Amino acid sequence: MAYYPVFLLSLLVVVATQHGIHAVEYIVTNNAGSSAGGIRFTNEIGVEYSREALTSATDFIWSIFQQNTDADRKDVQQVTLIIENGEGVAFTNLNNNEIHVNANYLGDYSGDVKREFRGVIYHEMAHVWQWFGDQNTPGGLTEGIADFVRLKADLAPSHWVQPGQGDRWDQGYDVTARFLDYCNSLRDGFVAELNKKMRTGYSADFFVQLLGKTVDQLWSDYKAQYGN
Repeated sequence: MAYYPVFLLSLLVVVATQHGIHAVEYIVTNNAGSSAGGIRFTNEIGVEYSREALTSATDFIWSIFQQNTDADRKDVQQVTLIIENGEGVAFTNLNNNEIHVNANYLGDYSGDVKREFRGVIYHEMAHVWQWFGDQNTPGGLTEGIADFVRLKADLAPSHWVQPGQGDRWDQGYDVTARFLDYCNSLRDGFVAELNKKMRTGYSADFFVQLLGKTVDQLWSDYKAQYGN
């Protein structure tokens, strides 16, 4: 990939959003240039909408995770959103809290691109704020929690699996998000409590502690409820 002077390709916006005494600085940069995705981002999404989506996602995630004080949260001072020509949909670099969104994906998306973009932002911002069990949480659960956030924000895309579908509880993404939604219906705030427990480690026994059944038993109950 060729690299050109940043001032030609990048639009930089910085905003410090006050949440009580906690300030999060959001930086939005469009490095996709004149690619189809870069142009679509500029014309149909834009920096201001991106900034609002980042801010709203943080507020929503703090609520979902019941992270009501600074002591409950990670010490994140800055989140950077980079629009770039790449592969896949998006990823988050947790070493520096950078969210990278693939402009090619945006350019090729055939539906409501603003809604899809917002859903992607909510998923990736969940990674910024969630706990990872000292890197011991199963990857499928990590991604499932991020998609649970997207689901509760009413941003699930139409291609997601329906409740009860899937092969394993830790299959990840939409499958695990639907399962977590079921678990959350058994105990309001379950996902928030599970996330809190994963601040310092991970154990499958967390499901037993919170819901009185093993995760495999819960998965069986979930599948049976939907005739699967």
